[in-house]
Amino acid sequence: MTTPITAHPTTETETTTKGRWPWVGVAAGIGALAATLAFDLHPEWDENTPYNSDVVDDISSGKAHGSIITGYLTVALLLVLAAAWKRHVEPRTPTSTAARVVPLGFTASAGALSLGYGWKGAMGLYNGGSEDEAFDKAGLYVLYVLNDFGSFIGYLGVTVAAGAIVWMAFGERLVSRWIGVVSVLAVLPVVVTVAAFGLPGFPGVVSGLWLVIVFAGLALGKSTINR
Repeated sequence: MTTPITAHPTTETETTTKGRWPWVGVAAGIGALAATLAFDLHPEWDENTPYNSDVVDDISSGKAHGSIITGYLTVALLLVLAAAWKRHVEPRTPTSTAARVVPLGFTASAGALSLGYGWKGAMGLYNGGSEDEAFDKAGLYVLYVLNDFGSFIGYLGVTVAAGAIVWMAFGERLVSRWIGVVSVLAVLPVVVTVAAFGLPGFPGVVSGLWLVIVFAGLALGKSTINR
């Protein structure tokens, strides 16, 4: 049987801003939605026609530029969120392994997304940007293929963090159960799409919304880790 983990009280100094830190997660989620979905580079294309190098002619350099700006901001917010979690949550959950997985997931995603959003910025730089025509169409197409899933795959670390929060909700009772349910809904489609199709990009589809909902819930709700 699973024994519920009791959150340990912290000093007044350690918890002065405990009610506000989850808003960093909300901001990171909004950034993820903007950088990955709002500034998605996939152009309209006949689904019955295979992609070829001509696709680069339809890519918006403005979207690519917007994506690297909001994407790098999101990377920074994920790192701040990881640090805030370690400061405010880990001292209250000294025996929880899952609580320590969460910031590792955010940090892993930040590293991977530095590449993903960097490739998006390069797409705008070399395709209609200040270094237009630095590469031929074949070279730009290689960069486009990298961008196909580049800024989506990097959110796998956030998915792992969501899985850890599932355990914290149902196994350790450290967060509200509805947050655990939302986290299951974020993890499950990733597991299904990878297992069934080998599709690697679904973490980027669900992670932004998951961050917004879960960390707003931690900020406004009554989860043990942020009382």
